[in-house]
Amino acid sequence: MRVVLLGTAAGGGLPQWNCACALCTAARDGRLPSRTRECAAITGNGRDWWLLNTSPDLRVQLTSTPALWPDQGARSIALRGVLLTDGEAHHVAGLAELCGTAGLKVYAPPPVRAALGPARAALDRYTPWEWADSLADEGFVLAGGLVVTAHPVGARIPPYVPARAPAPPGPWATAYRVEDLASGGVLVYAPCVGDPSPALDDLCAGADCVLLDGAVFPAPDTEAADRRTPAHPDVAQATSDPLPGTGPDDPRATLARPPGPRRIPTRLSHTSPLLDPRSPAHARLTGLGTEVLPDGTELEL
Repeated sequence: MRVVLLGTAAGGGLPQWNCACALCTAARDGRLPSRTRECAAITGNGRDWWLLNTSPDLRVQLTSTPALWPDQGARSIALRGVLLTDGEAHHVAGLAELCGTAGLKVYAPPPVRAALGPARAALDRYTPWEWADSLADEGFVLAGGLVVTAHPVGARIPPYVPARAPAPPGPWATAYRVEDLASGGVLVYAPCVGDPSPALDDLCAGADCVLLDGAVFPAPDTEAADRRTPAHPDVAQATSDPLPGTGPDDPRATLARPPGPRRIPTRLSHTSPLLDPRSPAHARLTGLGTEVLPDGTELEL
C-alpha cells in the first residue's frame, strides 16, 4: 500500500491567510515549509487511487502529485473515489473540485451523508456518483486490494449543520483501518478524533502506521506563548510541560512512544509547536518516535 500525504495542516493551512503569528510569519518568509489542508491518497496496486477526505486545496494537491495525473487522454484519471472521515468543512469542500468526474464512489458515515444532502444533489447533476455507508458492519473492499473498516471516534457536529436538522443516528467522526491484502500492511487514518480512548489505542496498536489528529499532540496556549523565550528569534516554541501520552496513566501512551506503529500527526494547527523543527516540543515528540512529515511525503506499507 502506498500512502501520499497530500496535506497535513488543519482548516487554516500554514500560513493561515488572516494570521500573523510567529509560525505563520515564518512560513510566509520561507523559514518554515507551507502546508496545505489535511488530505491523503492511498492505493494498493499503484493504479487505483482513493482519497482520504477532500481538502479545499485539493486541486493544488492533485496537480502536485504525479501518481494522480491523467495519463491516457482528456479526463483520464486514476482516482476511484473518496473516503470521508467526518463532515468538517475542510474535509468535504474538495468534493466540488471533483464535480463532473465520472464513476466516483464516496464513502461516509450516515449523518455526514445526510448533512451533505443538498451538496450531493448539486454534485450529482454534473455526473452521478455512488454514495455509500462507510459504517457497514462487514467493512468494504476498494479497487486495488484494500479492505477498509470504519470505527467511531467522535460525535462533533460540524458548525454548518443546523442544530435541529434531522439526521440519522450514529457517529459524525470515524477513523479508517485500511489493510493491504497483498502486503498485510495496515494503516489507521484518524485525522479528526474526540477524546482519546483505550479503544482508539487498541485500534492504533494493531496498525503499522497511524495518521493521527494533531490536536492529540501539544499546542501552545496564548498566555504561555507570551511568557516563553524561543530558541529561534522568529519562531514560537512549546513550553517544557510534559507531553500528552508520555505519562504511565495517560490513555494516549500507546500513541506516543515505542513499541508500536509509526505515528504521524496530521491536521496540525497553525499554532502547533510541532510545525517548528527547532522547538522543544518537536524534539521531545520525535525523540519518542513520532514523525512530523511534510506535505507530499509518500509512505509504503
